[in-house]
Amino acid sequence: MLTGAPGVGKTTTARTLVDRSDRGVHLESDRFFHFIRSGYVEPWQAESGEQNALIMRIVAASACAYAVAGYDTTVDGIILPRFFFQPLRDAFRDAGHRVAYAVLRAPLEVCASRARTREAQPLGDPSVVERLWRDFADLGPLERHAIDIGGKTPDEAADLVAQRLQDGSLAT
Repeated sequence: MLTGAPGVGKTTTARTLVDRSDRGVHLESDRFFHFIRSGYVEPWQAESGEQNALIMRIVAASACAYAVAGYDTTVDGIILPRFFFQPLRDAFRDAGHRVAYAVLRAPLEVCASRARTREAQPLGDPSVVERLWRDFADLGPLERHAIDIGGKTPDEAADLVAQRLQDGSLAT
């Protein structure tokens, strides 16, 4: 699982990592939310809980199916410790897969600037970006999974994640 605030570089880093693999899959969990065409609730709204849980179960099932087929599978998205982390981790573990969790961090100004350039709103909305950025500021017992990529190129960010995957420090 590769996560962090909007604009931190999750998707770019995940693509770089997966492109280095002989058999790699990159699942952008944010895309799964937009498959819902009517009755959609923005995932940070209080009433989105049931929808979010359903989508994360579908993401987990998809990721597990690719992993069973022998693909190195990276799930990227807003995988908050207090909401999505545990259900995804448990689904992967229950299916017998090794699990790693990486939280990319960059300064709020960097994330907000990148998010503003996106066509997809509201993840470009500064108040949403700041709220989600703050959600990743204190990871509590998961703090060891944080990786500061501020000022790093996508290749350098991917190198940091790959190094931490290799040394096992991102295992959950």
